[in-house]
Amino acid sequence: MIDIGVNLLHPQFDDDREALLERAWAAGLSHIILTGTDLEGSRAGADYIADHIAASGKNAAAAGRTRRLSCTAGIHPHDAAGAPDDWRDRLEALARRPEVVAIGETGLDFHRDYSPRPLQERLFRGQLELAASLDLPVFVHDRDAGDTVADCLRTKPGGAAGVVVHCFTGDRHALHRYLDLGCHIGITGWVCDRRRGAELRDLVADIPLDRLMVETDAPFLRPHDAPKDVHGRRNEPALLPWIVRRLAERYGCDEDELATRTAANARRFFRLAD
Repeated sequence: MIDIGVNLLHPQFDDDREALLERAWAAGLSHIILTGTDLEGSRAGADYIADHIAASGKNAAAAGRTRRLSCTAGIHPHDAAGAPDDWRDRLEALARRPEVVAIGETGLDFHRDYSPRPLQERLFRGQLELAASLDLPVFVHDRDAGDTVADCLRTKPGGAAGVVVHCFTGDRHALHRYLDLGCHIGITGWVCDRRRGAELRDLVADIPLDRLMVETDAPFLRPHDAPKDVHGRRNEPALLPWIVRRLAERYGCDEDELATRTAANARRFFRLAD
């Protein structure tokens, strides 16, 4: 299994980050992609992975665990108003680091409107252009902005290596709009939510299996059917199997097949080493 979206440097993980990773590997995960949401956080994610590589030294087991980590680099729409004038140069430098496998999290959020919408769109289009120039895929956020996100993707410059709509929770119209644009779709523990996830469970099997990926978005969106533990509502990558299990039910396949197919999609999309 590959978790394509984890906020691993979130303060909720400060006390047990390394133990969290060991639980993830024990649960059957083979790779985790850290989500970058601003310039500093993206740099910190890349540095965290680089530090792991340096610390592994000649320890083959530690080096193997390090190769299970990658990250994205981007600026979330919430932070569009605060993006510095030189954001593109700084983001490009980050994106050229070997730890970085995609541009993002970028997109539009018209639900909270923490940044003015024109600034969000300008920044989103700029990151799409950067991804195209670097031949990197894009990790996209959409909340209550699907029509505008789709317009931006429809007119994005050629050369981008692909788009995954992260943490998809929309309706059937929104899903097929993204599928028609050739996007991949990331599904989280929202699909496990008895009440809020009902609509998503009804339509998720519309996603072709070769364009489906799975993610926890930890520490957020803990699967409701996961067993209770000392972490309360906190989510973590070790709970990805609950998402895979629920999706396998909707596709009418076994969990191993769903895990294998989505991991293969992630490896191909993000160009991860085997």
